[in-house]
Amino acid sequence: MIQTVADVSLIGLVCTAAWLDFTTHRIPNWLTVTGLAVALLLRASLGPAVFVSGLEGLGVGLAVSLGLYALRAIGGGDVKLLAAVGAFFGFPAVIGALGLMAVLGGAFALVSMVRRGVLPLLILNTVDLVRSWLSLGRAGQLRTLESPGALTIAYGVPIALGTLIWWFGEGVRL
Repeated sequence: MIQTVADVSLIGLVCTAAWLDFTTHRIPNWLTVTGLAVALLLRASLGPAVFVSGLEGLGVGLAVSLGLYALRAIGGGDVKLLAAVGAFFGFPAVIGALGLMAVLGGAFALVSMVRRGVLPLLILNTVDLVRSWLSLGRAGQLRTLESPGALTIAYGVPIALGTLIWWFGEGVRL
């Protein structure tokens, strides 16, 4: 019963986030905070070890996404969504899921940029971003998601796809 509630809750969380991100370019706090609370409450009902695993998954999701946020690669809604998803997955299942989301995110970005006809600009911006990272911000142009002409994607979509593929493909259990 608890697993079914977790399955339905996770599907609702990531599908709603993907839809909102794709249509409005925002993932609202009410959604991510609710998702996080549901994940932790479900895990708490199964005992301390399961709850701690959820906290560890939350921590990994949050750490990885905060790093990407600091590099200006994702937005704040993505950070909170990845933390909530991490709480559902727990540790160590969250590691594989994050890897799959990264691969899907790269593919989604590439397809989006080809469709929009801005692939050369994406390549130039990526080179500039890597130069900035390698020089710890001393080289390359400082870009943010709010910069004029910023190339953005609705990263909630690959997060949702990666989550569902890993959750059901790997048979993740709370």
